[in-house]
Amino acid sequence: MATRVVNLLVDPAADGMRLDAFLATGPDMPSRSACARLVETGAVTINGTSATSKSEKVLLGDRVSVIVEAPDPDAAPGLLAPNPYIPLDVRYEDAYLIVLSKQAGLVCHPSPGHVDDTLANALVAHCGYDHLGHLQGDDRPGIVHRLDMDTSGLMLAAKDDPTQKALQDLIRLRVLDRRYVTLVQGYVAADEGTITTGIARSTRDRLRMAVSDAPGAREAITTFRVLERYEAGRRDDGYTLLECHLYTGRTHQIRVHMRHIGHQVVGDPLYGRGDLRQNLGLQRQFLHSWHVAFDHPVTGEPIVLADRLPEDLLDVLESIQATSMGRTTAGSEICPQLGLPA
Repeated sequence: MATRVVNLLVDPAADGMRLDAFLATGPDMPSRSACARLVETGAVTINGTSATSKSEKVLLGDRVSVIVEAPDPDAAPGLLAPNPYIPLDVRYEDAYLIVLSKQAGLVCHPSPGHVDDTLANALVAHCGYDHLGHLQGDDRPGIVHRLDMDTSGLMLAAKDDPTQKALQDLIRLRVLDRRYVTLVQGYVAADEGTITTGIARSTRDRLRMAVSDAPGAREAITTFRVLERYEAGRRDDGYTLLECHLYTGRTHQIRVHMRHIGHQVVGDPLYGRGDLRQNLGLQRQFLHSWHVAFDHPVTGEPIVLADRLPEDLLDVLESIQATSMGRTTAGSEICPQLGLPA
């Protein structure tokens, strides 16, 4: 990979700025989050000394140097920029497809405010723009299905158009098994259940989706199983850990369905409760894509992958473990696979 060195001088206007914010103001520099990753990878020096923190302040007269990827002179104009500084946690890869675990906070494809710091940019860096499927659009190379920015876990990417179409067909035919783990507010009495509604964009808030029976609403089906229940406290109604199985893939489907049945996802900033105490201090929705299973569309090989919960979600469950009312049979099977004590 070709690189270039960018040298920047801190002027009076930048005196006291955070390092990552200052780097992002440089000519032809990537986004602030990408600049932060440059600091983390040791690509940045201040006055000849390696920078150790993205949050350290630059001072008037500081000379900052950063090693960044050089643009490819042979690249066709208008293609999505590669971003090799976004880590990809690949769990399965062959010549046709990738299964990866997406970290919370990563947007899947470019959108307002996210141009070169998305999963799609990372896939371009990993595979090459011309070695990804483009059926979803030229700004979404490889993307088969989305996870919300603050939802973590397993998702699929395709390296060519036929594989991308085949994987999307598996989703449409409801034979690509996608299972999520979520912690919701309150005591869910039934050990299992099915939620079937229409979902459409909210007429009151265009950022939200809503359960709807309007003609344009799309069918959404979610089944759930209780894994573990937690007692109510003085300031909360208790909690329930669920496994949800998606049979359709509507925007915000699990979050909307949980709100619909009165059990909002813990930490959900859009559909949940605003009280940080009831959200157990969590700053993002407790939602993790933990399991995928499907037959490989080219080789026919069964692909079955599981992904333990990330540390922030494990910490939340540990904080309420003393209030556990016990696990269900499904919970006894699944919870150890999530990284929880048996």
